[in-house]
Amino acid sequence: MTISMYQASVPVFVKGLANLKAVLEKAAAHAQAHKIDDTVLVTARLFPNMLPLSKQVQIASDFARGTTARLAGAEPPAMEDNEKTLADLIARVKKTIDYVKPFTAAQVDGSEARSITRPVRGQPKTFTGINYLLQYALPNFYFHTATAYDILRHNGVEIGKSDFLGALD
Repeated sequence: MTISMYQASVPVFVKGLANLKAVLEKAAAHAQAHKIDDTVLVTARLFPNMLPLSKQVQIASDFARGTTARLAGAEPPAMEDNEKTLADLIARVKKTIDYVKPFTAAQVDGSEARSITRPVRGQPKTFTGINYLLQYALPNFYFHTATAYDILRHNGVEIGKSDFLGALD
């Protein structure tokens, strides 16, 4: 049995985003229970020269939305990066799930050799669809979702590995 481009992308992004949404919801409940202004968490960083939680969520969202669209031969819709609260970030993740989920195998499969050019470190880089997905998009998606998780865990939100992984099918 082989794995398709669809199977390696859309369901993976949807599950990762659903898990991220659940973690952000736990963070919102934590902030409310401990009377913490949730903007403290939204602007939290692991280290001063790292991006804050808000940017980690925005980038993870952008990779899921952009990769899915590009594999399907479409251009993704732009999203403003203006989230200020955990509720805003949760809404962004939900909007991204709602965008990615309807894509079908018929739209994404067969994109292994599709040429996709994206800026990498300010320079255009051309990938095949499969290399874009497996060597660039998924590693970036996981990096930013894991970093979002790490920021929240570092700030006392009671989450664990099972929250990051979600239910195992």
